[in-house]
Amino acid sequence: MDMEEQLQYVVEKIKSIRLKKGCSQMELSLRSNLSQSFIANVEKGKKQPSVLTLMKIANALEVNPHDFLPEPFEFDAKEWAKERTKEKIIKLLETL
Repeated sequence: MDMEEQLQYVVEKIKSIRLKKGCSQMELSLRSNLSQSFIANVEKGKKQPSVLTLMKIANALEVNPHDFLPEPFEFDAKEWAKERTKEKIIKLLETL
């Protein structure tokens, strides 16, 4: 997941959690002490929330800030090595 995809994930999670909680943007704005237009721009991906902002939003929604973040990417070195070996074998066979 690249940085843009991660940011998109975060803003979608903020909106999703807000809606699940039945909270309007205005209500979230009042609870978090952030402007309603800023909340709207975050949810549209036009503004990138800082860590402090994520903490304010999480506190206002009564969730853990971690709830906004994607799970860490698991790198499987053995699987990667197998795929690279397959690719090399296929390329080698293509030259025959």
